[in-house]
Amino acid sequence: MTIGGFVRGYKFAYMLLAASLLDRRNRLNQIAYVNGAFVPLAEAKVSILDRGFLFADGIYEVSAVLDGKLVDNASHLARLERSVGEIALALPEPLSRIVEIQRELIARNQLENGLVYMEVTRGADVGRDFAFPKSGVKPTLVMFTSVKDIVNAPAAKAGIGVITVPDIRWTRRDIKSVALLAQVLAKQAAAEAGAGEAWMIEDGKVTEGGSSSAFILTQDDVLVTRQNSSAILPGCTRRAVVALAEERQLRVEERPFTIQEALAAKEAFITSASLFVQPVVSIDGKTVANGKPGPMAARLREIYIDFARATAV
Repeated sequence: MTIGGFVRGYKFAYMLLAASLLDRRNRLNQIAYVNGAFVPLAEAKVSILDRGFLFADGIYEVSAVLDGKLVDNASHLARLERSVGEIALALPEPLSRIVEIQRELIARNQLENGLVYMEVTRGADVGRDFAFPKSGVKPTLVMFTSVKDIVNAPAAKAGIGVITVPDIRWTRRDIKSVALLAQVLAKQAAAEAGAGEAWMIEDGKVTEGGSSSAFILTQDDVLVTRQNSSAILPGCTRRAVVALAEERQLRVEERPFTIQEALAAKEAFITSASLFVQPVVSIDGKTVANGKPGPMAARLREIYIDFARATAV
């Protein structure tokens, strides 16, 4: 190696180290919200007796932030309210206050593009008992932010591969529970396979992704995604994409589909708050169409981003 090459390599390594240290410092300087207080993320703590920790007795939501504003947040809060209602869990704050906290976190963390995570649990009892606490236990509410450039994500241009795994979850997937072990295992299997997502299969049909909703575009130009039921989470981004497609007179069928249908389709893609619309170019190592992102997914992504920017608050 020449002296010049050594110096350039040294400078590059130094830049990577500096960027890593800056990222770590920024994360340590982040502000979180825990039960009424804004605190440094490194100091954010809940009790080891919290039922979210002991029993996964809690609900969570994730809202995207674009240009410092919350995207489709009303839909996420409506789903939060429904989910806590399904497990008889009272919100510790009214929805109006939750929005204020979200905005305060965005401001304190100077977040331009990323995500706001929130979690509500049944709180910390005096011991570990499966039954709900009888009285005197206030639900826990925690929130934090993370930086993510969703709009300019490289995978949106290149597409991702997905793998298929059995759907081993409980039968109330419409509740956005923090009990995510099955999804963790699915996403880990995808990571080990070099894939961007796992599609879960039940009775020969796709239910949804580990953290996304699944779509295909048939050869007849029909958008297909599974109908809402207790078998899947009612995705907020999925809901918006379906509505935006129908507004443009695109044909949408809400029904289950098989992997064979997906491999025979013109396109496949996934949706979620953390990635908007992302094309799928392979399934279990087999290419979808020509193995490249299709025009429908690209167009729906543009339409959704326009919608997000126009309606974010």
